[in-house]
Amino acid sequence: MSDAVLLTEPGPGLRLITLNRPAVRNAMTAELTAAWSEAIEAVRRDDGARVLVVTGAGNTFCAGADLSWLDQGAAGDVTPDRLRDRMLPFYRSWLAPRELAIPVVAAVNGPAIGAGLCLALACDLRYAGPATVFSAPFIHLGTHGGMGATWLLPEAVGVARARDMLYTGRAVGGEQAVDWGLASEVGDDALTLALAAAERIAQAAPIATRLTKAGLERAVAGLAEALQWEALAQPVTMATADLHEGVQARRERRPPRFTGT
Repeated sequence: MSDAVLLTEPGPGLRLITLNRPAVRNAMTAELTAAWSEAIEAVRRDDGARVLVVTGAGNTFCAGADLSWLDQGAAGDVTPDRLRDRMLPFYRSWLAPRELAIPVVAAVNGPAIGAGLCLALACDLRYAGPATVFSAPFIHLGTHGGMGATWLLPEAVGVARARDMLYTGRAVGGEQAVDWGLASEVGDDALTLALAAAERIAQAAPIATRLTKAGLERAVAGLAEALQWEALAQPVTMATADLHEGVQARRERRPPRFTGT
């Protein structure tokens, strides 16, 4: 695996992906995108992974997409059709946290700009540090938002605030990010906060956790869809050994020892 992305195991059931190109503020270059895809696939195949944490090296989470190739390519390579063919695989690669079966936690240690903001929003939870800034300056760069910005932002902060961010390009800092729903918490060290949350999640029943993530995705379609899913998923968990362990642990006032069975 390229050192553009580091994949480590900071604790039992935890996996940490670090975007490791601080010299370019972890911008989504072709090299970084390929390494990211490889790391995500490794996590997807890892049966021992219960929670993934994503962060950036240096003082930036991710400065967004690297569009320098637009200036370097031949004129024929920047037609709308060709750009669309290039954009869709790029979007899907970086939005992969939505497709992982396990929860994904973003440690937003610095600016998350444009597509970098969308990467953070693609994670299930976000924790901010003192230097964290969220911004969607697309139209002030002369382009339409991409990578799910027009869906992910309203999901996180509501339509009115999403309009504010997309129209004004406003930079939202840590405390305001918590108030707006962009982050769960802000502290001195985003990675410490994110790993603590991930450790807590990793202690939960794995089957129930994965089904809960799947249920939250389906619940977007409405209450009826949520009820149909829960009527299937809850009986599945009720047939697991982990349910009996959880009930017994509660009775004995001790931490449960879930095995994923």
